[in-house]
Parts: sequence; C-alpha cells; structure tokens
Amino acid sequence: MSVVSNTRYRIAAGAFLVLTFFALILNLSSPSRTLWGTLKSPSLAETAAAHQPAIDAIAETSRSYVEHPLSTAQFGDMGWRVQAMRDWVSTQDKIRGQITVPQRCDLSDSIEGAALAAFPFLRNPVDPPDWKPLHDLRHRFLQGSKGIVIPTGKGTFRFACHLISSLRDVLKSELPIQIMYAGEDDLPADHRDIITQLGSQIVTVDITTVLDDKTLQLAKGGWAIKAFAALASSFEQVILMDADAVFLQKPETILNDHPGYQATGSLLFHDRLLWKGAFPERHQWWEHQMEGHVPSATLNKSKVYNDGYAEEGDSGVVALHKGRLPILMGLLHICWQNTFAVREDFTYRMGYGDKESWWFGLELSGANYTMEEHYGAILGWATQQNGKTKVCSFTIAHLDARDKLLWYNGSLLKNKAVNRLEFEVPSHWMVDAVWEKGATKPDISCMRDGVVRDVTAEESRILSASVDAAKKVDILIKDLVGL
Repeated sequence: MSVVSNTRYRIAAGAFLVLTFFALILNLSSPSRTLWGTLKSPSLAETAAAHQPAIDAIAETSRSYVEHPLSTAQFGDMGWRVQAMRDWVSTQDKIRGQITVPQRCDLSDSIEGAALAAFPFLRNPVDPPDWKPLHDLRHRFLQGSKGIVIPTGKGTFRFACHLISSLRDVLKSELPIQIMYAGEDDLPADHRDIITQLGSQIVTVDITTVLDDKTLQLAKGGWAIKAFAALASSFEQVILMDADAVFLQKPETILNDHPGYQATGSLLFHDRLLWKGAFPERHQWWEHQMEGHVPSATLNKSKVYNDGYAEEGDSGVVALHKGRLPILMGLLHICWQNTFAVREDFTYRMGYGDKESWWFGLELSGANYTMEEHYGAILGWATQQNGKTKVCSFTIAHLDARDKLLWYNGSLLKNKAVNRLEFEVPSHWMVDAVWEKGATKPDISCMRDGVVRDVTAEESRILSASVDAAKKVDILIKDLVGL
C-alpha cells in the first residue's frame, strides 16, 4: 500500500472512529436508570473507559500524519487531514469533563503533534518550547472581538495610510485596526510611528514574533503575508484588507449585517469573469485535488470552476470568524498553501498570487463559506464607443448583499501604475456584464453590454472626502514615500 493510500486509509479509519466517539458521547451524557428506576449518571471511570478506544485511534492516526508528511502537491489530502483535525478538536472540546487528566494530555498531544507536523509555522518564535501551539493560537483570539487587519510594508505604506484616514476620518469606522508587517526592514519604526498616529485603536504587529517564519519567508513573500496576518491577529472576527482597498461603507456592515457572513462566518469576493477556457491546466489541477471531495453548494454555483473562466477570487478583502472551528481550520489550509515551498511549487503557479487559495482552502477543508453574489463589477467613468456606453477604469468593485457598492481595489488614485499624484472620483459603475480587459496593468479596462449606473451623491461625497483626507496624509508622509 502506498504512503498516500495508507494515509487515506488511516484518515478514513480515524474518521469512522471519531463518529463512533460522538455516538458514545451522546450515550454517556444521558443518565441511565438503575434497577429501582432512579436516574444515575455514568461515573468518570465509566466515561473514561468508553472513550479510550477513540483516543487510541486518534493517537494512531496522528502518528501516521507525523510519520508521513504530505508533499507540496497534495492539496486535497491536506484537506482530509484538516477535516480530521477539526473533528478531533471538536471532540476534545466536548468530552473534556468526561475523561481523566492523563487522557486529556494524550488527546492534546495527538492533536498538537499532528497540527505542528502539518503547520510548523504555528510554533511561537518567542517561546519555542510551546507544546500546545494550536491550543494557544485559539486562546490568543479575544472572545467576541472584531477588527480590521491591514498587512503592509514600505511599498504599500502610502495606500495603507490613505485607507486608514478614510476609515477613521470619513466613514467614522470604530473597528480597531492591526497593521501587520514582517520584520523591521519591512516596516521601519518611523513608518510605524506615523501610521499609529492616524487615528485611535491602531497598533502594529510584527508577524514574525507571532508565527515561526522559517517555512514562510514572509519578508519577501508579497501576497503571502495576508493569510498569516488573518491567522495571527488577536481579533476573533477579522476583516482583512489590502492596503489599496477603498470602502464606500463602514466595513462593520460586513460583520454585522451581511446574511451570508452571519450564516457561514466567512465572506469572500469574486474576481472578474475573464478568459474562458484559457487555463485548462488550472482547472484540471483543481479537479484532481477535489477527487473524493463533494463540491459544496457554493462551488456548484461557481462560473469559474464549472464554466472554465480564469479566476474565482479577489482577496483584496476577506472576512472570517475564527471563533468558528471549521473556518479556523480552513484558514490553516489557506496558510499552508501560502508557505514558501507550497506557494513556489503550486499555489502561485496555478493562480495569481494568493487569490485562489482562500476559497480552495475552505472548500477542501469542508467548511461552509460565502462568496459575493456577483462577479467583480467595475467602478469608473462612462464613455461612448461605437454607439454604446461602457464604463471604464483601472479597478474592480464589489457589492454588498443589497447590491450597493461596498468597496473597490486599486487605491484612490485614478491609475496607481501610471501616475502617483492623480486622483479622480469615479462617476459610474456596471455589474453582470462583459469585461474588456486592458492588455497590461497600466491599460484601462472596460465593461460593456450592461446597465450603466450612477454613483450616488452620498457615495461621491464619501470618495471626495477620502481623496481630500489622502492628500492631507500625503503631506505628512511625503518624505517617507518620496512624493
């Protein structure tokens, strides 16, 4: 039997025993009747003895995970392992009071050993002898907390400052903000001092003091830091934002009002529908990794996965509730995809950066997740071509559950790739129509054959005020960013 087959067999056996374990829990938590008809709860000795076979089975499966690590190519198999570990942690939470202290230690050792073998970045670099990294990570999240996480370095510092000034001074968002960076060279002290002065409840966090960077190499990882920033944040509910994101509503609306987020504890956004049939090898690879996995209801609605378009996700904004165990474990899969070896071998070769790792990690981990209802819209300026009106710009826009503009990517600049000083407030938008992609990033893109919609007066006011705030910030930081 091959290592892969053996691993799958052990996963299946472990999953079966865990299901048996849950049945035992249900039986053992119910009092039984004595000969005289009175109710009697099982003793600790009885419940501990009944749970021991399942604890042994988990230990055996955990050892097989440690002894047979997966290759960088085995995304689907990592999904099975994440699902098994999720079930173990759930079981551990449920039966803590029904087993002895030695049994708790054994079960904890099995879970932590498997987790650390799969995700060595969980080891706390400040406290290397940490033997319960997954447990400690879960307890790092402040129960009930909500916040914004913005990864940035020197290269995106200016846009992060623009974003924060808009959130605080224009939208009046009160969510606390954590700025994530990867080491002193990534975001020096003078940059950190300025960014924390842009509003209240803004702190900076060196991610390399929270997670072990040996297998990550985040200082030069570009997009890779994003998943780990979401994981390392102390917020239980996280809105992860690219530094160049622009919001037209308070971001709180995602966590408080979006029905999809409320239902699943997650909200991901779609990319543009482009290049149908252009990347058959990508689709073949996705389908190979999905072998044995049942596609979710969300994936079954995907025009990218099912109809052959190129890119499913725009990861410029991601919302996750890490207090929900399936979401947290799915995030670990996403992080694994963005480790140095995996991203170099597959993730960034089979997709553009981290974008596809988010939905794919949650999908393979068996977590329910919510995608934005529409594929990427455009927010820009109306133009007439050949008797038809198009909307053109350099950004991708996204809608809330009420089909109102929520955010867009690309910064407040008209075209950040061409002119560092030109701001322009967009006037029109379009959704669910045909994209005409510019040949290169500096080239303008358009959407046609759809309804041209006006930016409302309130949306225009928000964007104009955000531009004014950004210009004031530029005066403050001009020496640091070379303006």
